[in-house]
Amino acid sequence: MTRVRRGYIARRRRTKIRLFASTFRGAHSRLTRTITQQKMRALVSTHRDRGRRKREFRRLWIIRINAVTRESKASYSYSNFIFDLYKKQLLLNRKILAQIAISNRNCLDTISNEILK
Repeated sequence: MTRVRRGYIARRRRTKIRLFASTFRGAHSRLTRTITQQKMRALVSTHRDRGRRKREFRRLWIIRINAVTRESKASYSYSNFIFDLYKKQLLLNRKILAQIAISNRNCLDTISNEILK
C-alpha cells in the first residue's frame, strides 16, 4: 500500500489556533491539545465578562451620581434624583450624568435644582 501524503487543511487549522494562543504562557501556547482547551476557556470568559463589564460600569456610574447628589445642598438620594428626572422627562442616561458629575459638578447641581422646581 502506498503512503498517503496528508493535505494542508489540518496544518492550516492548527496554525490558526496557534496564532490565537501565541500570547499564552508555557504549554498553553505550544501544545495543540492544551491550546484548544485554553482557547475554549478564553472564549467562554470573554463571553461571560462582556455582560459583567456592562454591569460593573453601570454600578460605577450609579455610585458616582449618588456621591455627588448627596454632597449637594439638596442632599438628594440617587433614587429620588432618577425618579424626578423621569418625571420631568429629562432624558439623560447614567453614563452622561456620571461624566457631568465628575467633570462639572455645578452643572449637575443646576440640573438637580431644575428638577426640584
